[in-house]
Amino acid sequence: MTLKWLAVVVATVSMTLWATGNVVTLVVNGGQLPLLVNLLVLTSAGTAVVLAVVAELHERLNDRISALTEFLVARLNEIENHTGDRNTGFVEGYLLSHGQEAAVVPFGRRGRGAAER
Repeated sequence: MTLKWLAVVVATVSMTLWATGNVVTLVVNGGQLPLLVNLLVLTSAGTAVVLAVVAELHERLNDRISALTEFLVARLNEIENHTGDRNTGFVEGYLLSHGQEAAVVPFGRRGRGAAER
């Protein structure tokens, strides 16, 4: 059982026990449960509700991040396929036009100013 549903069950059981205890005490003794018991039950139910909400928000955030990741992977694969084909054809054409002994040499380092010349 996930954390969210466990927290919902705890909150439901706590509130049910609180209401049942107060009704039984009212009918039998004409009063209510001690304040400490009421506060303990209401605090546990409130904490469980907050925990359930946080767990739901975490689950939604995780789903959105997963969807975004899948979209980015698909988009990057599409860009790689498109770019890879063009660059492969360029390099193969260069090598074929200059023979097998031709080497592909990278461009020189950028950023050199007039002072270094």
